[in-house]
Amino acid sequence: MNSFRISLFSLLLLLSNLSCSFSQTEKINLVQNETGNKLQVDGKDFFIKGMNWDYFPIGTNYTFILWQQPETFIKKALDTEMALLKDMGVNVIRVYTGIPPKWISYIHKQYGIYTMLNHAFGRYGLTLDGNWVGITDYADPRTEKFLLSEIKDLATTYKDTPGLLLYLIGNENNYGLFWEGAETENIPVADRKSTERARNMYQLFNKAALTIKGIDQSHPVALCNGDLQFLDVIATSCKDFDIFGTNIYRGASFTDAFERVKKEYGKPILLTEFGADAYNMKTQAEDQTSQAFYLTQNWKEIYENAAGLSKSENCLGGFTFQFSDGWWKHNQTYHLDEHDTTASWMNGGYMNDYIPGQNNMNEEWFGICAKGPTDKDGHYTLQPREAYHQLKKLHRLSPYEKGITLETINHHFEIK
Repeated sequence: MNSFRISLFSLLLLLSNLSCSFSQTEKINLVQNETGNKLQVDGKDFFIKGMNWDYFPIGTNYTFILWQQPETFIKKALDTEMALLKDMGVNVIRVYTGIPPKWISYIHKQYGIYTMLNHAFGRYGLTLDGNWVGITDYADPRTEKFLLSEIKDLATTYKDTPGLLLYLIGNENNYGLFWEGAETENIPVADRKSTERARNMYQLFNKAALTIKGIDQSHPVALCNGDLQFLDVIATSCKDFDIFGTNIYRGASFTDAFERVKKEYGKPILLTEFGADAYNMKTQAEDQTSQAFYLTQNWKEIYENAAGLSKSENCLGGFTFQFSDGWWKHNQTYHLDEHDTTASWMNGGYMNDYIPGQNNMNEEWFGICAKGPTDKDGHYTLQPREAYHQLKKLHRLSPYEKGITLETINHHFEIK
């Protein structure tokens, strides 16, 4: 009888320990030493090979929410797309708030892919006292109360979620100080008035970082900025962020971005968005080869600036923009079933289709996969472009592998 009690006690203890081990999240750390900055997961070096990911069938726009669909619909969508992402070597996806924690864990458990959870932090407006405010005033006490409440709820809800890698706050909100809508426009130029508004905004951003850290000490917090604009203000106002994230579109090279962030801010850099569209304004046709070229050059620089490779050594990785075309991006509310070829902004860094004085960036063509028609159940198929296959080859390499040098990376990125 005593032996039975002992055996039963041992079994219950074992089950209790197993339950605890399954519920615990991994420890995500940032480390800095003589080799530079790295992200580590449970003590192992982790280089982010990320992807900006969403799910919008043709004919829908931002009002379509995958997470409000039936569970069978969600599961089929995830199983289809995460399998493709895993096959190309993606290990983290960037997803906006709204995704239930169980799906973050599902994606990680089934496909080994982590999630960077992104709160837009008023980027596209907010509702205050029952009224919609299209342009967020970060100096308004009501705004502060509302946004910090959302951030508190965010950290409380997700802090113990297996598969969560880090938090990302904002989405190039500095451009929201100038642009009146959600569509992408030409990069604005800062002036004294906008700098004061930016200072108010970044100070509130820092309060958001502190709010998360007061609840969750297991996941780093990154800021998402548009390029390096207001970097001097960020350096003085956002001291409590762990990572400087940037959406940056400069063409084939990020030029001085890595070194400037290292010298002027001192935080590791994460490329939260970068990429090239697959439409050529000169030829007025799809151009998969040009898209693959720009992404190859971008990823080469990201790898070269990882820790231990003698360049800036402060890059944690990046997130390609984006997995599939967004057919709603140009007009956003009409002609949603047309793949618009209108270029909405101009960027001289993309010389393959740049014509001085003319727009050349096609928002609806940034997918490394083309989007197929929607079936009777509401799902769509993806047609991987040349860039998908190129990134699949490039992601086979980790910059932290033993024996990796700049020469090794240069040779690897010559893959055709």
